[in-house]
Amino acid sequence: MSRHEVIYAEAGHAWRRTFDLPDGATVSELRALVQERCGDWPDTARSPAMLAVFGREVDGGEVLREGDRLELLRALPTDPKRARRERAGQVPR
Repeated sequence: MSRHEVIYAEAGHAWRRTFDLPDGATVSELRALVQERCGDWPDTARSPAMLAVFGREVDGGEVLREGDRLELLRALPTDPKRARRERAGQVPR
């Protein structure tokens, strides 16, 4: 068995849960557990835009290693570059 953490965050709140899975389990298997056992999490957490392990994008077939942290990522509401440009334009000179 190996232990894996799953996290999801939105502005002002984060959800975190730990699961024990058999060695050799995949990202898809861990995601299925989240969908099954985390009904109190937001819908966007159960249907993420992207998955990452320690910030590295992964697909469902990736085999997890002991201690991996699966990050459920949501789509950004605004392009960060555009938001920075807009803020920079609002700075008085």
